[in-house]
Amino acid sequence: MNLFAEMRAGVIAALDQMTAEGTLPQGLDFAAVTVEPPRDAAHGDMATNAAMVLAKAAGKKPREIADALAAKLAADPRVTAAEVAGPGFLNLRLAPAIWADVTRAVLAEGTDYGRSELGQGIKVNVEFVSANPTGPMHVGHTRGAVFGDALAALLGFAGYDVTREYYINDGGAQVNVLARSAFERYREANGLEPEIREGLYPGDYLIPVGEALKAKYGDSLLNKPEEVWLADVREFATAEMMAMIREDLALLNVKMDVYSSEKALYGTGKIEAALKRLEDLGLIYEGVLEPPKGKLPEDWEEREQTLFRSTAYGDDVDRPVKKSDGSWTYFAPDIAYHWSKIERGFEQLIDVFGADHGGYVKRMKAAVAALSENKVSLDIKLIQLVKLYKNGEPFKMSKRAGTFVTLRDVVEQAGADVTRFHMLTRKNDAALDFDFDKVLEQSKDNPVFYVQYAHARVSSVLRKARELGFDVSDAALAAADLSGNTHEAELALAKKIAEWPRLVEIAARANEPHRVAFYLYEIASDLHALWNRGNDEPALRFVQEGDAAATSAKIALARACAVVISAGLGILGVTPAEEMR
Repeated sequence: MNLFAEMRAGVIAALDQMTAEGTLPQGLDFAAVTVEPPRDAAHGDMATNAAMVLAKAAGKKPREIADALAAKLAADPRVTAAEVAGPGFLNLRLAPAIWADVTRAVLAEGTDYGRSELGQGIKVNVEFVSANPTGPMHVGHTRGAVFGDALAALLGFAGYDVTREYYINDGGAQVNVLARSAFERYREANGLEPEIREGLYPGDYLIPVGEALKAKYGDSLLNKPEEVWLADVREFATAEMMAMIREDLALLNVKMDVYSSEKALYGTGKIEAALKRLEDLGLIYEGVLEPPKGKLPEDWEEREQTLFRSTAYGDDVDRPVKKSDGSWTYFAPDIAYHWSKIERGFEQLIDVFGADHGGYVKRMKAAVAALSENKVSLDIKLIQLVKLYKNGEPFKMSKRAGTFVTLRDVVEQAGADVTRFHMLTRKNDAALDFDFDKVLEQSKDNPVFYVQYAHARVSSVLRKARELGFDVSDAALAAADLSGNTHEAELALAKKIAEWPRLVEIAARANEPHRVAFYLYEIASDLHALWNRGNDEPALRFVQEGDAAATSAKIALARACAVVISAGLGILGVTPAEEMR
């Protein structure tokens, strides 16, 4: 049940009637007509912008359309009042029985309440994390992993066919640096002093890799030149790092559907095939780029290169795909990788990048638009930095990692549930402070605790009711007489529950899972407000001893709230709390 969608359908039906009667001209586009919660709850239960968005095309004043629409909607049995405000806003008040219907729908549908067919099975690829396989994941990767996983879950809940994908950046020079760093730990495992020179990875995490290399090769590689051992050690170390990354992701309960390798694109004709696709479209040419604006780099020289005409698809400048020496640029395999996604039948692509990849957005979007001839969309979400604090001070770096705080450090300190929820308490493009003391404190100011506490409170009510002999199964609660839930605090909670399906679709359309976290805080606030009113007004308490009918009605509302919280936490990848300790 999506009450807002149902009421919008009612508004559209009324507009169709007005068109048939000649009140509105034929051919009006109703796509921009919305039905949403009013900004001020005192104005009603819902508001529609129909008169405002149709006035210009209809050649009428908004108020004139609003008055006629209000008269039509007043005949809807669900509507108790349709009031025109200001220049033409239309506020609707709904019959109390509607909110009881919402509660029953939640109890009948369970955590499937709010699921949507918005996506219509469209195939979406969400690529996230994609960290270089050169070490453990750091806190920035943590936020990207949580965001990507929650976004994938949100889209799945909204009816899309979602694939979670990790792109292993194992084709560049960094994996050679990894191999050389691992070789020094291999020397160390064989009793020699490692030479961790500048440019190598210093973290202790490579010590076990060195020991594993010794177990496989003994001392046979010690006196061999680099060209003999580099390829084997690179492959071995990369596999060890990917195993570590998978373990790190598992700590966050993140599981990828697909791992794709950059290395697999080289020497296989895949890069050439993708660029041939662009060449056939007239978008590859030999040319010389203008020097970069601002201060000219010392190593810049004017030279002919193979270029992709990305400016034809909104980029600022055309981009090199092959260097003057014939080697590929970093951009070339990325084009091939995205071409592989298109060839695999994905209709929408989402890339989750670190904030330092901002300069890559336009060129990558241009490439996908060109490769798919504008048939496949690409949305790139940039993840801003996370600042860690503990005891009021910046959290110290990990000795194990050598230069940064790891995902494992964060999860071991805060736990997976807290980490996941808190990483979604800000929009992805806003910086986020992660204070270990604050994310673990039990207060209203901590959204993780506040939402979990709401769910735990309902669980405690259900336990108490069972002990008193009440049947609190969802079927029994759905059959209860809910007409007595008319207090303003009860109605506020029921109305917030009704917003959940609408919120799911809004968040999915925008690819913004943080909206779910915000909504959960709001509905938890309404539940806590109702609970606290019960402390002063016994008639509002969920368990009314001696009055089975009232108890069932009030617990039905609380249970419906808990179901929605559970569904929302499920999208965020957080386990609902049954009790707080």
